[in-house]
Amino acid sequence: MPKKSNQEEFKVSGEQIVAKIKELIKEGHARKIIIKNDKGRVMLEIPLALGAVGALIAPVLAAVGATAALMTKCTIVVEKKD
Repeated sequence: MPKKSNQEEFKVSGEQIVAKIKELIKEGHARKIIIKNDKGRVMLEIPLALGAVGALIAPVLAAVGATAALMTKCTIVVEKKD
């Protein structure tokens, strides 16, 4: 039996990345967020540990912002909790 995929993808432009990441973190269902460029190459992978999200959100968003500055279009892949 194939394993059920617990991933969701969002296509966004560079200026929308930070807002979308904030929204996904706030929802609280994500285990990992992966940002890929328009060619499918992974640019940034963000593991989200339970309880540590609040303390780590500022540096994560700074990294996301720096990555966003380099891209015009990207895909955000969200691995969700079971």
